[in-house]
Amino acid sequence: MHSTTCCDQPETGIVTGFVKGSTLMRAYYSDTFNLPLPEGHRFPGQKYAMLRERLLHEGLLAPDELHLSPLAEDADIARAHDADYIAAFESGSLDPRSMRRIGFPWSEHLVRRTRASTGGAVAATRAALADGISGQLAGGTHHAHRDFGAGYCIYNDQAVAALRALADGWAERLAVVDLDVHQGDGTAAILGANPSVFVFSMHGEKNFPFRKRESDLDVPLPDGMEDAAYLRMLAEHLPAVFAFRPDLVLYQAGVDPLAEDKLGRLALTHDGLMARDEMVLRECARRGIPVAMAIGGGYANPIQPSVAAYANTYRIVRRIHGPTGAVAVRRNTAQGSADRLL
Repeated sequence: MHSTTCCDQPETGIVTGFVKGSTLMRAYYSDTFNLPLPEGHRFPGQKYAMLRERLLHEGLLAPDELHLSPLAEDADIARAHDADYIAAFESGSLDPRSMRRIGFPWSEHLVRRTRASTGGAVAATRAALADGISGQLAGGTHHAHRDFGAGYCIYNDQAVAALRALADGWAERLAVVDLDVHQGDGTAAILGANPSVFVFSMHGEKNFPFRKRESDLDVPLPDGMEDAAYLRMLAEHLPAVFAFRPDLVLYQAGVDPLAEDKLGRLALTHDGLMARDEMVLRECARRGIPVAMAIGGGYANPIQPSVAAYANTYRIVRRIHGPTGAVAVRRNTAQGSADRLL
């Protein structure tokens, strides 16, 4: 593992003691909602079920920590997305050009899968505020804009979850930490003007999307960047997230910076990605900031290296938080609101 120091600031807002639960974390899955794709389609839809099986096999999640993602509620989706776009997508009347921009053929299964992934993000956010850490084995659909989808993203799950958290008082200030190799243009477009949200994106400068949108903090990276340089950049810029003093972090932990990734154009190793995750998650834990994770992109071919990298994120969770179900969290009004809902 690489050792890179970050964010040497005083710890504030941490309660002494822990929130006790029967499990360490809740993780939400939606791979049972089929994503039927034509033969030869380049999207690796099988990775979601492979990840769930691997996490169980390696003991990184226990069976009772896995929960089927609920379908997102209409009101939650409507906070982030245009009503005409929602209606056209869900009825199957979205024009062919728009569906090509998304990259999937339309089906009723796709609608349910999209709603489940989005609902999983909301559920994971609620769980994080109660338990300190949570995740979903999907999501990170950060290319979805208010009125169109793109890059395999239809509804922006983290934007939906963020706006629900703010609307219902689960959090007063939150940050999106997006370390997928592709810039979260949709997240920036939907949340960028919201003063209660800080969006941080560290991504390939020359990679998709080719028209970037301005986040609160964008860190563009050159092609071919390796572990040491990447981790230095993250250590330099991550403190800006904590300077915002968020009550909650939504972590887009895409693994497409991996050298084996066919769409990534960076050259990180598995050790480098684990060091990245440890830096983010340990700094949040040190401050008692709850984290809800999404797995983001991963497009190795064959897909096994991406699945291994996804599993490693959960390996880091276990390293930081342990297997006991005891997670330190900040005591605030958002925490109390989440506790009452769960």
